[in-house]
Amino acid sequence: MADPALSPTAYRLSDLLFGLYAWTLFGSFAVAVVPLLLLTPSLQRRRSLVRGVARLVLRLVRMRVHVHGLEHISTPCVVIANHQSYLDGVVLQAVLPTSFSFVIKREMSSVPLAGTLLRRIGAEFVERQHHHRSANDARRLMRTAAQGQALAFFPEGTFSAEIGLLRFHIGAFAAAARANLPVIPIAIRGTRRCLPPERALPSAGLIDVEVLAGIPVPQAATAAEAADRPRQMRDAARAALLAALGEPDLTLRTPAADALSDQHA
Repeated sequence: MADPALSPTAYRLSDLLFGLYAWTLFGSFAVAVVPLLLLTPSLQRRRSLVRGVARLVLRLVRMRVHVHGLEHISTPCVVIANHQSYLDGVVLQAVLPTSFSFVIKREMSSVPLAGTLLRRIGAEFVERQHHHRSANDARRLMRTAAQGQALAFFPEGTFSAEIGLLRFHIGAFAAAARANLPVIPIAIRGTRRCLPPERALPSAGLIDVEVLAGIPVPQAATAAEAADRPRQMRDAARAALLAALGEPDLTLRTPAADALSDQHA
């Protein structure tokens, strides 16, 4: 982090150099780890490798990650987290047990290097735009959860330059309800400061990860009550995250703010 006694020009130069250093590290480790992932036969070992690399890189770029509440995680379960930055996936990869499969938007599967890395660690890709494919992906995730696989979602699906919580897609909660698995909310703070959506270069800083108490699947006496369980779990998880983060609920914003978010979808 730059010395506050530096002149504004020197501060900007220091910030630029650190950002370039950070991206060089991220890129170098990504390039180095993909061949290792291709050669490692066991999924569990591949996930352990990526977890160790994520922890090392965050440490080297001076992004200190503080985690508390891990005792709330008991697999299998469905983890959901707020989404602030491109760093969020790296942070969750560093702190979660290796039993988790990350649910990622399908567009990432075609990104060079990143797509290969995500496939090799067992990421589940989901379609967001095509309705028929999206429904098929949702059914696949429900089957995966029902088989006892731990899943990690960013239910907002994207992030915005505006501070606050976007609306949640229902998929994570439908999978949890179908498989009778608890939903564990995770509040991530600090990644927006380290790498905001509107800035190209990262900076050092503190990242706080708080694992909140799990939300069990509600009891249902009728078919209508059973059908409503995903919505109940979504609303409970959203309320818990809003309380923990202390940020605005962006579902209550103006149409102008909606347009700003759509630019970052």
